Formats: sequence, C-alpha cells, structure tokens
Amino acid sequence: MNELTRIETTLKDWESDQEVRWCPGCGDYAILKAVQRTLPQIGADPANTVFVSGIGCSSRFPYYMESYGFHTIHGRAPAFATGIKLANPELDIWLVTGDGDGMSIGGNHTMHLLRRNLDCQIMLFNNEIYGLTKGQYSPTSRQGTNSPSSPLGSVDRPLSPCAFALGSGARFVARGFDVSKKLPEVLIAAHAHKGAAFVEIFQNCIVYNKDRFDDFAVPKGADDTQLWCEDGQPLLFAGGTKGISLDEPNCTLKIVDVVDGDWEAAHVAVHNTKNRGLAHMLIDLRITPQFADFPMALGVIYDDPRPTFEQSVIEQNAKAAEGKDANLAKLLGKGQTWTVEG
Repeated sequence: MNELTRIETTLKDWESDQEVRWCPGCGDYAILKAVQRTLPQIGADPANTVFVSGIGCSSRFPYYMESYGFHTIHGRAPAFATGIKLANPELDIWLVTGDGDGMSIGGNHTMHLLRRNLDCQIMLFNNEIYGLTKGQYSPTSRQGTNSPSSPLGSVDRPLSPCAFALGSGARFVARGFDVSKKLPEVLIAAHAHKGAAFVEIFQNCIVYNKDRFDDFAVPKGADDTQLWCEDGQPLLFAGGTKGISLDEPNCTLKIVDVVDGDWEAAHVAVHNTKNRGLAHMLIDLRITPQFADFPMALGVIYDDPRPTFEQSVIEQNAKAAEGKDANLAKLLGKGQTWTVEG
C-alpha cells in the first residue's frame, strides 16, 4: 500500500450515528473506543478507511465507525477484504472477526489471507465462546467449558489464534485485551506493518463467558500476570523483579528472579520481533498446561515484513500489460466475427 496522506481527526469524527447495540458491559465497547482513539493518532482518513466483518457480535463493528464498511458473510470477511484491496490498493482495510467467525467456519479464509500477506489489519476478538448464537463453545473454548452445546464440559482441545496465525505464515502477530490502556499502542504497531497484521484481542463476554480472562486481565496483580513484549527490550514482568530466560539445554523458556534490576546477570532474554522461534514459545505462555504459571505474553510478539500480496499482483499485471494495446473494441473484433442484422 502506498503511504496514505495523514489528516487531522478526533475520536468524535469516527463515531457513526448508529446506536451501539452490544450487551451492557461487553468488552466490545472498550475495543471500539480503543480503535476510535487509535485512528486519529495514525492520521487515518475516514474516506480511505474500510472496516470489513463477517458474522458475530464483533461483526457489528462497521456500523459504529464513520467510514466505509462491509458486514459480510459468516467467515468470509477475508475474501471480501482481498477483493476490496485488489480493486483499490490505496484503501486502508481493517478486518473485524471473532474466534468462531475467524477460526471455525472462516478458518480456511483467514489462513489464506495470512499466507498471501494482504496489507490489512485483522482484529480477532477472542471471548472463547459463541456469543451471538447463545453461548455454544467455540474453537478457542477451554476444556471443561460448560455451554448449551457442551453441558458436561467441552472435551475439545482449544485452538490458539496466535499459533494458528504464525503457522499460516503471518508476518505480524500481536495480542491485547479489551480494557487495556496499551491496546491502542498495539493497533498502531499493526497499522505500521506493511502486510497482514494479526491482532488477537481477548474480549470479555459478560453474558456467556463472564470474567474468563480475570486470571491476567484485571488491574490487581497485572504486573505478575502480564508480559508486555517490546522489541529490543528485556522480557521482564512483576515490576522488573522477574524475567523470562531461555533454558538453552532444553530449548524452552523459564522464569528467573532479577536482583537489584540486573536483568543481564539473570540471563533474561531480550525480545526480538523477528525471531519466529521465540514468538512461538512466547505465544504458549499461560496458554499451554506446562506454562500455566507464566505471565500472558502481550504486545507485538512477531513482526517481520515481506512483500504484500496486492503489491505482487499489481507488479504481475503491469508486466503482463507491457507492450500491449489496451483496446477492448480491437480485442472483440479479433478473429472470426460476424454481424447479426435485424
């Protein structure tokens, strides 16, 4: 995508005239405000911005943004986003999806969007439940989740959206959560990445999966349960008194104590957003049973750009058109033709 012209806007400029209709207390409200705060900071232009969604609670998002938007088909938002971007590469595209919409019926479409590396921002709202269709367990629901479709507890092993994204070839993977003050920073980084930027946002479903993320997402004790990753900075948490170190013999991560702020002496690892192997290990923290006592890795976990899909398509089309006369009438008249009279 070419550099977009920055314009001055405010949060109010991005609020549509539509009544926001989510359940009172839903985490989607906080995400909506985070996005509306972020867009003025990056100088986005409503006339060049498109929000594309599928089906689900999160997919009401385009109605509430004063920009262009498409509320599309269940799981097929990536296909629409691809078509929009190829038709007009100058547009700034934000794709909004959920753990059911994007990881179940739309999993295949999400995978291909990521491997193709279309220049867009993908926000996947993960509440670990099907909210719109009344609380069935989703691909990300934890084992034991009680729901209308799993009254005895889900026996499925949950899918990790960030691990899925990395495995699909994503070149940007990040995490945040609905009420985090740092979520706009994550979104700004996603927008700065040229290519498919995948952001998993943990989102509280107040009705069907209330407080699911309280083990790390509440302010009390956050220093001990949140690991905010920043490129080139040591992986510290608990107010800098603990860190994440690479246990080289076992090629795994471990928690170490940091004494008097000397993280180097404790062999705390320095985050490198281009290190794909490190990204895979960080994504597993607190998600997989063997790392259940670790903090949740948040922020930009992986960021290693490569040429975008639409850029490659444009270059290919330009090469194919070299030396050719773009004359439709001439093309239609080529070869055997005849005229039907009367």
